[in-house]
This record gives sequence, C-alpha cells and structure tokens, in this order.
Amino acid sequence: MYTQAYDWLLVYGPKILLGAVVFIVGTLLLRILNKWIKKGMEKRHVNPSVRYFLQNLFAITLQVLLIILVLQIIGLQLTVLSAIIAGLTVAVGLALSGTLQNFVSGILILVLKPYRVGDTINTQGMEGNVTSIQLFDTEVLTYDNKTIIIPNGQLSNSIVVNLSRQGNRRLDINLKMDYAVDIAYIKQLLLPILTNAENIMPSPAPRVGVSEFDMEHYTITINVWTKSHGFYDTRILLNEKIITDLKAAGIMFHGM
Repeated sequence: MYTQAYDWLLVYGPKILLGAVVFIVGTLLLRILNKWIKKGMEKRHVNPSVRYFLQNLFAITLQVLLIILVLQIIGLQLTVLSAIIAGLTVAVGLALSGTLQNFVSGILILVLKPYRVGDTINTQGMEGNVTSIQLFDTEVLTYDNKTIIIPNGQLSNSIVVNLSRQGNRRLDINLKMDYAVDIAYIKQLLLPILTNAENIMPSPAPRVGVSEFDMEHYTITINVWTKSHGFYDTRILLNEKIITDLKAAGIMFHGM
C-alpha cells in the first residue's frame, strides 16, 4: 500500500502541486483584472445594470475556465463532463430563446442608448414617457397614466421614434378658411398671436402659409417650434388662443 501511495504521489503529486499554484496565482490575477475592469467601466459611465452584469459574467467565465485548466493540469478527464455541459447549454438556450433575446436587446439598449429614462417615444402604436429601462423590458407611461411594459426584443426589432432627443419639436396647425377671408389679412392677424403665445420659441421663426386649397376653401398651415416636453399642452393652449383671437377679430372658419 505504501509503495502504491508513493508511486501515486510521484505521478500525481507534481501535477496537483502545479494545479494548486496555477489556481492561486490565477485567482489573484482575476481579482486584479476584475478591479481594473470595474474602474474602466466606472470611468466610461457605463449603466449600473450593464456594469454589474458584465462584471459578473466576466468573473464567472474566467473562474470556470481557470477551474477547467486546473483540472486538465491535474490530469482529470473532462470529456463526459464537457458533453453533459454542452447538452444542457443547448437545451437551456432553446427553452429560453425569447428571454435571452430580450436580455441581449436590453444590454444593447442600455449601451447604445437609442432612448433614455425621461425620453418621450412612439413605438408599437403607443406614445409616452420612458420611466424605466430594465435588462428584459422597458416601461412607458402613457399620457392617460397607463404603464406599458414592452419586451426589449420587440423594441430592438421595430421602429422607435424618439420625440424628445432633439429637445425641440415643430407644432403644425391647419386652419380651413373660406375664400372670403383675405390671405394677407389672416397672416397679419396670426403672426402676432404666434409671437406672443406661451412656450413658443422665437427661433426658428413661426411660419404661416397656404398648404392646400380646393373649390370651397383653402388651408392655412401654421408651423411653430416648442420644447419637446409639454408639447401637447402647448398645442392645446395655442389652439384655444388662435380660435379666441380670430373670432374676436371677426374671422369665421370654414363651415361656421
């Protein structure tokens, strides 16, 4: 028994000792590398959710590779274990394909930032303010106070209109007028209204002109610029002011 133990130590002792040294040194190097990666992500202001996930993914992956390397150095055969792990990976991947798609899409959204929390977006036939961006879904609060939870996979594979990224939006208003109303006169009335209206930007300057006409009436189109946030409130207030001031000036709209 002693002879067999001695022979076993001669054969496997150096491998075990080398494996232990590699494991200890590798663990120390991984800690240093993880700290370096963490500091690099913090300097680049990477989203906290993405940073936490990438750090853990990187650390776990390298730790598993280190353990496999140590087992190979010791001399353990990993053929059967590798086959089992590969089979489980394929099965889990097929079962969670949709979830993984949402997860990967969430990472891309957080990194590329096509929209951010607080932005107003239009997608999937819905419009509202982004209140939360998670790894699997995005929450949008509509104007009538409904919370819409959209899987990130759908957002990454469809058109998303970011209505607030540029900061300003153009507000268009159409007025149908009878031909009895002089065009120059209506423009003369509208320009002061637009210039003095609340939340209307002076630049670009308001624009008023005829956009369409037919046998019965012509259409006056108004283009003004306002801030993206509060866009609909500004439109309501401006509509009311235009109607009130034009009616006070004796202007009758088409059909009135």
